[in-house]
Amino acid sequence: MGHSNSGFSEAGLRRLREVLARHVDSGRIPGLVALVSRGDETHVEAIGTTRHDGGAPMSRDTIFRMASTSKPVSIAAAMVLLDECRLRLDDVVDEWLPELAGRQVLKRVDGPLDDTVPARRPITVRDVLTSTFGLGMDMTALGTPILNAVFERGLTPNLPVPVPEQDEWMRRLGELPLMHQPGECWQYQISSDLVGVLVSRVTGRSFEEFLRERIFEPLGMSDTGFHVPEDKIDRLPDLYAPDPQTGEFLVWDEAKGGRWSQAPAFQGGGGGLVSTADDYHAYFRMLLNGGMHAGERILSRPAVELMTTNRLTAEQQAARHALAVNNVHVSFGQGQQGGWGLGMAVRTYRGDYASIGQFGWDGGSGTSTYADPAEQLTGILLTQVGYTVPDPARLMNDFWTTLYQAID
Repeated sequence: MGHSNSGFSEAGLRRLREVLARHVDSGRIPGLVALVSRGDETHVEAIGTTRHDGGAPMSRDTIFRMASTSKPVSIAAAMVLLDECRLRLDDVVDEWLPELAGRQVLKRVDGPLDDTVPARRPITVRDVLTSTFGLGMDMTALGTPILNAVFERGLTPNLPVPVPEQDEWMRRLGELPLMHQPGECWQYQISSDLVGVLVSRVTGRSFEEFLRERIFEPLGMSDTGFHVPEDKIDRLPDLYAPDPQTGEFLVWDEAKGGRWSQAPAFQGGGGGLVSTADDYHAYFRMLLNGGMHAGERILSRPAVELMTTNRLTAEQQAARHALAVNNVHVSFGQGQQGGWGLGMAVRTYRGDYASIGQFGWDGGSGTSTYADPAEQLTGILLTQVGYTVPDPARLMNDFWTTLYQAID
């Protein structure tokens, strides 16, 4: 076969479409949008439908719930503040987040909430941005008093307890002890939401307003935000959480009248964004370009390098590594990149087809977004099937395997 001039082989792109279509044809993935780019060329596949029983066809401008792939984008607001010296990495956060002053720390993660010792030091901006401030999700510690309290207070996006507005969220967070000493251990999710509160309080504006002015609008990300306006709601599919035993498609969130059909009480940087393949492509291309977009500087090159370089020691990320490698029945094998920067995973070893230095993250709603500086490659895979079953993870794995095979 001949080769295209896009940096992908024609045969490779054909195989990519065949592999993606096979997942849709299986009946387990109703539809998907995949965008791949290398250098200046971009290739898009929109396959299947927005509903498992039919509905409108997937299209390039279909809007998806980005779930945890919100993290690599929302962190950019904090990087703007670092660039402008409105935040410093080792500032104590008490000035903006007084609810987190004078922390107590559990003696053991599975212990009672009142069995604590004082924190050895205050929480810093660096702790929040690196997800090491001391409290977060640990899927291997489900059922412990501290995680039960996190869920009961609505501190993570878990129905039926709604996430409260920002100041109440902080008040409830401040009632709880930390699980680990500040800076000691990487933990998932809560730090990413806390970044949004920090940005809001430093700027005196809502998190979304600041993101929109400094990131979304300069990049042309016109379909990205924390909810879908009424005039765009027809472009949002229902989100499915299939039954783990039977595979039956259960609607976790409806498009019309659902959680993303109106502005949320809490703008969650950890998982609240909706977006499109082209919007996310603009963002990740900006990172590959060292912070530049269309001749305009969005972030400084050192800020991008800080975000996309592993920040963690082996000790800090031991829990994450254990979840990814020793609990694959929980993680479906995801999260084995080896490192974490700011708001995103960073690949530190060659564990599959991807290059060392690849950065990005996956989302529990069936989204996967990464860029690879070594190959000047970006991949965006979006669907509407949640991680209650392994099918989205298998689709992601096959997408990335086939994409790297397609490099010319």
